Amino acid sequence: MSPAADAATRVARRSTRFVAWVRAWRAGLVPFDELPDEIARDEEHLVADAPGTWTDVPLPQGLPVFAKVHPDDIRLVLPAPGDPRGLPGPGPLTGAAMLTGEAVMTPTFGFVPEVRRHVSGSGVEFETVQWRYFPVEEYKPVFQMGAAEAESELTLALSEATTQLTKLDVAQWKPELAGALQQLRRPESTATLPPGFDPRARRLFARASVLDQVLALAETNAPGGAVNGYEAQQRDAALRPLLTACRQALVAACNSPLHA
Repeated sequence: MSPAADAATRVARRSTRFVAWVRAWRAGLVPFDELPDEIARDEEHLVADAPGTWTDVPLPQGLPVFAKVHPDDIRLVLPAPGDPRGLPGPGPLTGAAMLTGEAVMTPTFGFVPEVRRHVSGSGVEFETVQWRYFPVEEYKPVFQMGAAEAESELTLALSEATTQLTKLDVAQWKPELAGALQQLRRPESTATLPPGFDPRARRLFARASVLDQVLALAETNAPGGAVNGYEAQQRDAALRPLLTACRQALVAACNSPLHA
């Protein structure tokens, strides 16, 4: 795997793991004791504004709010500018989710993560993740694409984007992105789903997780002086359908039916 793709796997959208593991717990496929570590990994995660609390609480104390929610009612939502699908109407939750680009939804409440960066007294930088609880009224999830269709669309979008970026000489301004996109046709990934997800969902999640982070690198890293404004617009236009297909794939994989 290219260095870009390898580095990309280290920081995934946090809501994907949250939804997948909480759904597996509610389906009786994993014990509650495993959830905090699987969701947070090496980070510190807190929950804010959960019912019955008056301050931020550690993740294990916030997760019980899902104890009575059916696994099929726990949904991943990955909105983007101009695409708020899966979110309720205008309000604090939708505003926060649109800002972060992700949310965990249930029929009566939602969780939105916020990454906070801190500097210790000795100058060491570190992050904490705060999951903020938002109550909602009469939330009903919208129709979503199934894993099979999402996989097909992702494959097509990847092929088309690779072709377009090759014409734009992407290797000149970001060679690691060019290599990563080629290798992502059959990626090696450590991104996994918990028990209960079928092989197609697992394959789709692994592929989309790596691609999602490669695309994040492409968006945040400057392309360099070899690309002018017009070429940058062409690059963005080539990547936009792939970004959409990638988000759809992650949502389809994490929200797919569970099997005992």
